Amino acid sequence: MASYLVTGSSRGLGLALVSRLASLPKAEVASIIATARQDNPHQLKEIVNASSGRIEFVKLDVTDKTSVEEAVKSVEHKLKGKGLDYLINNAGVMDWSKDGLESMDNLNEIFNTNVTAVHLVSRAFLPLLRKGEKKTVINISTTLGSIARAKVYAQGRSPAYKISKAALNMMTVQYAQEYAGEGFTFLAVSPGWLRTDLGSSYADLPVETGAEKVIDIMQKTTPEQNGKFVNIHVPGWEEAEGNNQYPGGEVPW
Repeated sequence: MASYLVTGSSRGLGLALVSRLASLPKAEVASIIATARQDNPHQLKEIVNASSGRIEFVKLDVTDKTSVEEAVKSVEHKLKGKGLDYLINNAGVMDWSKDGLESMDNLNEIFNTNVTAVHLVSRAFLPLLRKGEKKTVINISTTLGSIARAKVYAQGRSPAYKISKAALNMMTVQYAQEYAGEGFTFLAVSPGWLRTDLGSSYADLPVETGAEKVIDIMQKTTPEQNGKFVNIHVPGWEEAEGNNQYPGGEVPW
């Protein structure tokens, strides 16, 4: 009966993750903390209200240190002395620079949300994670952050996003090395190109598929995978034509 916290739960993958977790048996998922910057946004509120108390909302702006500290206190109160098992750092933003690097003027902003904020949240929740049984942190990344595959995605005009996710992958490794001795597992997961506001309607997969596969990876991960960067597995997409394949396993760095 594990506890879960998801950042950026108001829409897209975050909302789908919360919905998917709520659909699983209570023996697997005892409690879900759904967080977002807005004060209980409409779609999330509907899911929370229908959960019979299993999902609880906590306001959290991942880029604001004070908001993060207040959220930790709120989550600690809601867990009633128990630890947090899983933290999913999902909140993130993506840029579009039509002229590529020349027009990239938002690197600090993107980096602050996609990297620095993940550090703020992970660091702040470490005490509660230490009290949990699973001690697992999932950082939502992307194959666009793979340096080895940079040429494949060269035409994508989102340089700040790519740079920030490459940095997130390295930060995942740093956390993995630092806390391996305490039994933690830190994992970077690429959820696939999903049909969300961020991914667009042209994306490969429904957001529900991405959420299902991320949770499957998360629940099956072991300390032996600590610090890895992994892809989802979607049957039929193992050798798909085009830039994206979803065979599972590790992503080239």
